[in-house]
Amino acid sequence: MSAPHTEGSFTPGPTQAEVRAEHESLGHMFSSMTEKVSILVRQEVALAKAEATDSAKKAGKGAGFLAGAAVAGFFTLMFLSLMLMWLLDEVMHLGLAALIVAILWGIIAAVLALLGKKHLEKIKGLPQTQQTLQEIPETLNPAKETR
Repeated sequence: MSAPHTEGSFTPGPTQAEVRAEHESLGHMFSSMTEKVSILVRQEVALAKAEATDSAKKAGKGAGFLAGAAVAGFFTLMFLSLMLMWLLDEVMHLGLAALIVAILWGIIAAVLALLGKKHLEKIKGLPQTQQTLQEIPETLNPAKETR
């Protein structure tokens, strides 16, 4: 029985969810919910694919520009090295000048390799992903047996 109606008060009617709860079976509601969740998941996957494709295209274009810059930089360094070799040829034999330039580039390569190795050793993989995967309850993790 509803509360007595007093003047000036307003009792709203049942909401759409309340009407559905009264008339639909629990199985039908669960079926409807799983269908909507499935649609939502498919839409999220489609969005992620579209974003990943767009990002990959942009990354590919950027990588192409960087590769072109690397080739241009290589030729610049090669011609500067040749210039240094020809300048050193004025005071020593050409073979010795070439050896000195090669040793300089060997030292630069060794220093860069050590710095690169040092930075790669600092990489910790995917720490945030590893942490969130460890937080998945055992009952939801198919790799572990539930008791």
